[in-house]
Amino acid sequence: MPPLTRVLVATAVAVERDAVAAAFAPPAREHTLPGATLSRVTVPADRSPVGDPALAGSPPAADPHAGSAVFDLLAAGVGPAAAAASTAAALTAAALAGEPYDLVVSAGIGGGFPPDAPVGSLVLADEITAADLGAETADGFVPVTELGFGAVTHRPPESLVREVAAVTGARSGAVLTVNTVTGSAERAAELRRRHPGALAEAMEGFGVAEAAAAHGVPVLEIRAVSNPVGPRDRTAWRIGEALAALTAAFGKLPPVLESWNGHERTQ
Repeated sequence: MPPLTRVLVATAVAVERDAVAAAFAPPAREHTLPGATLSRVTVPADRSPVGDPALAGSPPAADPHAGSAVFDLLAAGVGPAAAAASTAAALTAAALAGEPYDLVVSAGIGGGFPPDAPVGSLVLADEITAADLGAETADGFVPVTELGFGAVTHRPPESLVREVAAVTGARSGAVLTVNTVTGSAERAAELRRRHPGALAEAMEGFGVAEAAAAHGVPVLEIRAVSNPVGPRDRTAWRIGEALAALTAAFGKLPPVLESWNGHERTQ
């Protein structure tokens, strides 16, 4: 029997969590762990993504858990600290229950760096980097690693990034985690200068990745672009469009995750 794939999806807020849940035909059910309340969806291996008419009506597998994936959806809070704490609580509770996760996904909407990540597009992190963890000096910003502490970057498994990008059409690049959302052209230009491979910024990915790394679990970050990084122009935001793109992306993930070769899971 193929193994059950367990995936923890951490979003910042409930509306992002619900957008992920909308990708799956089975209704989500509440699942409570110490320190975390999850929305759980079990997707059988032959279950088609929502809205795929070509596969509609496929018969269920004889064993509803054979080769299936369990997605636990967590609204972890805004910012890297809240995201790390909530994700760590869920990972610890699952491990203690004897049901550890195979993968953690930081997901939600975020800002895209134009013109590479336009509004409505998907970005898949090939690196998750804390952009403002460090110190300001007379010579400019110094990351915390150059001060002799910690880490500023986590790298998702390369093979999984390739496979997910292929099925979702996402652009691959660095996703920056910031404590303060960028609100000026000058700040956007400075971030791109320091991180030329950056495609998007958000506020939770690095915190989620830190928690996953502490448990030895691989991590992905998927962002649907709702606005350009730079001056805050609310009239240019397309939150509904970005949430719809997030739903569509997760509808395509189960077959990839079920077949993924986990040889990179310890990286």
